[in-house]
Amino acid sequence: MPKMKTNSSAKKRFKVTGTGKIKRNKAFKNHILTKKSKVQKKRLTKKGLVHKSDMKRVKLLLAI
Repeated sequence: MPKMKTNSSAKKRFKVTGTGKIKRNKAFKNHILTKKSKVQKKRLTKKGLVHKSDMKRVKLLLAI
């Protein structure tokens, strides 16, 4: 059976941690930033983790 290809868009968006969790960027930080508070924008800059219910789907895309 041939190797599974990694989804190109997924490999740009997700990184795998040493423990096997998947890191992601938070949404809503691209535009319309004037109405968002400084605190909210600062929180959105930090990385988040993929929820366990989505983990299987993301791992399939990353061919892990």
